[in-house]
Amino acid sequence: MITALFSSVEAGLLYALMALGVYISFRILDFPDLTVDGSFVTGAAVASVLIVAGVNPFIASLAALGAGFFAGCMTGLLHTKGKINPLLSGILMMIALYSINLRIMDKPNVPLLQQETVMTIITKAFQRFDQALATVIPFVPKTWGIVVFGMLLVVIVKVVIDLFLKTEVGLALRAVGDNKKMIASFSGNTDRLTIMGLGLSNALVAFSGALIAQYSGFSDIGMGIGMIVIGLASVIIGEALFGAKTIVRATLAVIFGAIVYRIVITLALRVQFLETGDVKLITALIVILALVVPQMIAARAEKQRKARKRGVAVASTQADYESV
Repeated sequence: MITALFSSVEAGLLYALMALGVYISFRILDFPDLTVDGSFVTGAAVASVLIVAGVNPFIASLAALGAGFFAGCMTGLLHTKGKINPLLSGILMMIALYSINLRIMDKPNVPLLQQETVMTIITKAFQRFDQALATVIPFVPKTWGIVVFGMLLVVIVKVVIDLFLKTEVGLALRAVGDNKKMIASFSGNTDRLTIMGLGLSNALVAFSGALIAQYSGFSDIGMGIGMIVIGLASVIIGEALFGAKTIVRATLAVIFGAIVYRIVITLALRVQFLETGDVKLITALIVILALVVPQMIAARAEKQRKARKRGVAVASTQADYESV
């Protein structure tokens, strides 16, 4: 059980990068970007092929980030210059990426189990501490170095995003998502900002895909199916549990949301009547609960507030009547 939860935290940290990318497109730009399902695989495919070819895994992961940025920019161009609906732009790019990813990998699956990856390098680097830690905490798995690496990476990416969104360009990007017409009226280049925002979003998604492929030991053409829903689930769960009043808090909530999502999935799959194939159904139920429950709580609180207000008004009227 502890090992399963530990693995959930490991995977949650790596998926948090993808969730941060979805947060940029979904919350900052208000753009329903379905490119994510394709760009996630693009990152995995680029990194896997380069690693198999002998390229350093860290450089291969950065190349995946660049490929994701390019894919996101293409979606942005379809929408801004091609005047295609945002949803349709993402769908078209996602479909195109399926064939492109097959071209990159030259087959549906690229195994990495015999290759040196970022995860094997990190695990080897922390091996010297394993024995010492095992004597203190016997139940800690030997891959705890991946958790440390994931935490450092996610914190660095979060801080960079927070700082970027407070710059002049970042504020303009946030304004485009809030009111594109207003930015256009101030002679702001909304097209360029939208393309850049989608590029950044998909760069993070592809980077996450590259790391997940190295964590899982393979890249597969079908590993991106439903990834946008997982990203949205992480964003919605994080915002519902931890709030999103400021950018710093919102990005932190997205990271915790991704971890909580993986833990919930792990616990749900331990229920006897649920199977691995039920993951998509569980994800859909989690998103529905995360969307509906906060609204029900808010509606109940509003109803109670109005009831208290009516009670105060009635008491005041009775007091006035008795005084007369």
